[in-house]
Amino acid sequence: MTLQVLLSAMHLADESYLDSLHVTSDAVVINQCDRTARRDVERRIGEKTQHVRYIESTQRGLSRSRNMAIRNAQADICILCDNDVEYVDGYEDMILSAFGKHPDADLIVFYIQRREKPVPNYPTERRMRYLSVMKIFSPEIAFRRKAVQGIPFHEEFGAGSGKYLMGEENIFLWECLKAHKKIYYEPVMIAKLREEASTWFHGYDEAFFLSRGAGYAAMDKMFSHFLIWQFAVRKIKIYQKDTGFFKALSLMYKGRARYLRDRK
Repeated sequence: MTLQVLLSAMHLADESYLDSLHVTSDAVVINQCDRTARRDVERRIGEKTQHVRYIESTQRGLSRSRNMAIRNAQADICILCDNDVEYVDGYEDMILSAFGKHPDADLIVFYIQRREKPVPNYPTERRMRYLSVMKIFSPEIAFRRKAVQGIPFHEEFGAGSGKYLMGEENIFLWECLKAHKKIYYEPVMIAKLREEASTWFHGYDEAFFLSRGAGYAAMDKMFSHFLIWQFAVRKIKIYQKDTGFFKALSLMYKGRARYLRDRK
């Protein structure tokens, strides 16, 4: 099996940015910037030759970037990557070993250590279902490339989309489950997240709750009622300094209605 890291980033100078992320495997880099270019590069990493497909695009939107990276990938296994992830030594072997251990897995979610998540979501490996994938963020997701063909990221969601700020990875995982793809969780740390300012999160404001409600509607129209209420109740201690309970609920329903209206 082969592995490619799929990096989505903005305004990079060139593909050498991969070194700061400790990417030693092959990679596809989508650099959203003010230029248009494409090249295949061979780089020497220790005793290995790293193959990089480097694409510069004037298009904007994280989900659009992810879709472009998947279309240009060639490896058996791919893993999503952001520009603030630093991989640990041996990450490539860890990922490929997990897929070898789970030949029936279409996707495997790994653990990336970060301030708000000092330990894995689950202590042991497990199958993931609709509610458990809600805890996952994009760079933790690896998949068999051929298994996700025909399941694109929703391009109206994600940083830079201009419409809904987040939720693209949860929608993607729900779509995979709806398509009967098997998703496993491996509590194996493959990377750490650098502490950098978020490009999209600016507090629990109107844009946040509108995006959250729209994301739940994109996952499932009817079940979105439950998802909205459970978030409003379960996360109240986190958001109540910025937004009251009923305001949060109202905004999520407004986002839900807007998404469903736009889909007609």
